[in-house]
Amino acid sequence: MEAGGRRERRREAAEYYRGQRVPERMEEALNALFPLRPGDLYGELANYLSKYSKAPVICKLVGRKVLDGVGQPTLEVEIYCTVKNYEKRICSTIMSCHSQIPENALPETIEADEKERNDSVNTAVEWVNESLNTMLRDLEPTDQCQADKMLGEYFTNKVVEKKKIQKQEEEAEATLAFTPPTPSPASPPGKKKAAKAGKKLSVAERPIPPAESAEPVLCGSLAIGGTSLAIAKAGATISHIPLYSHIALLKHDQESPEEITLPLPMVTLLNCEKISPSKLKLVKEVMLIPPVQLSLKQGIERVLHIQKEMTRLLESPGKMPGPQPADSKKGRAQNSGKKGLPQFLKRISQLGCLATGYDDVEQLLLIMQTACSNIGLELGTDVYLAINCAAHELMDYDKGKYEILTGTFKSPDEMVAMYGELIDKFPFIIALIDPLRKEDREQWSKLCCAFGCKCYLIAEDAATCISKLKIDQNINTPMCSGVVLKYINQTKVSDLIELTGILDGQRHITILGSPDGESSDDSLVDLAVGLGARFIKLGGLSRGERVTKYNRLLAIEEELAKNRSLRETKLEFVAFAEESQPENQLSDELPPQEQD
Repeated sequence: MEAGGRRERRREAAEYYRGQRVPERMEEALNALFPLRPGDLYGELANYLSKYSKAPVICKLVGRKVLDGVGQPTLEVEIYCTVKNYEKRICSTIMSCHSQIPENALPETIEADEKERNDSVNTAVEWVNESLNTMLRDLEPTDQCQADKMLGEYFTNKVVEKKKIQKQEEEAEATLAFTPPTPSPASPPGKKKAAKAGKKLSVAERPIPPAESAEPVLCGSLAIGGTSLAIAKAGATISHIPLYSHIALLKHDQESPEEITLPLPMVTLLNCEKISPSKLKLVKEVMLIPPVQLSLKQGIERVLHIQKEMTRLLESPGKMPGPQPADSKKGRAQNSGKKGLPQFLKRISQLGCLATGYDDVEQLLLIMQTACSNIGLELGTDVYLAINCAAHELMDYDKGKYEILTGTFKSPDEMVAMYGELIDKFPFIIALIDPLRKEDREQWSKLCCAFGCKCYLIAEDAATCISKLKIDQNINTPMCSGVVLKYINQTKVSDLIELTGILDGQRHITILGSPDGESSDDSLVDLAVGLGARFIKLGGLSRGERVTKYNRLLAIEEELAKNRSLRETKLEFVAFAEESQPENQLSDELPPQEQD
């Protein structure tokens, strides 16, 4: 009986292996490897046969609360796959949190924001470990489109569920609060008239469009963005290619581009704090853009030299050379007491750069020119400037004007004229980010038509909410040269791929930007390279969570140069007023003002 049982098992085994074509494939493998005579025969045999193994599938997601670069809670998502019958950890990603709380927010506002963030991260961890873990099980991580579709549907259902709960709560509150109406005492007519008269006096010279309401962020939405990015990283790992190559394949329908262009870095040199005793409020960040003829490595080294000289000047403002203002009062203010010069020279901001303050824009730009001149460089030829104005933080809605300096206000039309003078006087400024609120569309159009041919006018605040950005294959922003996209909240990889495709088609430039609460995850760099972004905005060259991204960018440059697949970068401006004109280009030799 035993012998008969063994024969039966052998017969079953033979049928099973023949059904899987094992004898045939073993023979192929042995024939293929014999001429090679590899040193590790069994290792090479395993490699050869691995192409017949099943594609890895997701078997587990793990969500975890971790800390970001500024000590705030954020979400980490780990992906585990079944690979050759074993559970294997493939990768993880850490989301960056974006806060819309301004610098001068009240302590209670900051405290409420921190509580909201903490609740959101806890909810996101719960979503990942429970619902998403079950929903995405057995999905191939290389199927990004299907994964993002499922994540999008899940998020939509959560939004509907949240609205339903809110409606029920509002109805319950209305029922409890209902009391029979009682006649209210009439207001004294004198007071009413006074209120009307006061309103007339406070009306702005020209009414401004009201601020658009901020898009509410659904508690837990980090889980969507974190899981989508983690799946993209897992897909790249499974395919044995870098993440930027995987993203490029997804964008170009699995056709690998022959050459890849690296995004130019906008390196933040100074973070200008809008606090006393400095008066300047118009400038939030001053960024350096290396010229295109330099390699990325050379460009970063040049920025570091400028940063070192700038720090030296700020530490000894009394010795700083440069033109003195013609006005004697201003001259006295500058030379006595060093008013307007930075008060926090040694403090590094969250953006990874020096936090300073100034009294006006020209003072700031003259110091920049001096720093460059001291080391033999010229602004506009050897390096360019970009300024983040963050104008949405400057609007005084009572006056209907922007407060550009302490006590100095300008209307939206006056802002356009001011920027025109600034660009004409300092032509090395080739990019302004958020020069106006997104609601001032008329002034955006004026600014673009007048100066878009020699300066990038970029919208960042208008592009914060990805879901509101795309409307019927159009970008819902004011007229602009391009937008800053951030990978935050419920943003999915597929969303960025679709949006950058639309932006490319409309001759808009794409800038991938890092949020305020940055993490040590360097995936943003791969996203920017794979999506073909024109610029990347990572902050300064300090703080580990920011430097790690610059290091990743340098590593990609080295890899692409080694593979001879690095394409030359060009800077191109669009003439908005006459779209039929060819684009102006910044050549390697000439600064932009000489191209007009």
